[in-house]
Amino acid sequence: MIPTSENKETNIARKKYWKTNLKYLGALLSIWFLCSFGAGILFRDTLNEIRIGGFKLGFWFAQQGAIYIFTILIIAYIFLMNKLDKKYDVEDDN
Repeated sequence: MIPTSENKETNIARKKYWKTNLKYLGALLSIWFLCSFGAGILFRDTLNEIRIGGFKLGFWFAQQGAIYIFTILIIAYIFLMNKLDKKYDVEDDN
């Protein structure tokens, strides 16, 4: 198959799409790591000095906060990917 200029543009667009997707994943997973492992384990003692609603903040992150933040990150990923799909015209019509 002889590469045409249209194929080259498509390949470049695919690479940009994938690179942006990986950038989103890296950022969102870093936030999740900081919240779940960092706030729930590494910085737990420091955060436990702060109380919100009677609960120690480090305990709250370990028990509930990481789950809430993970859910918010999933919603953010859906929003970002829908926006990216529209930008590169790869929307799913179903």
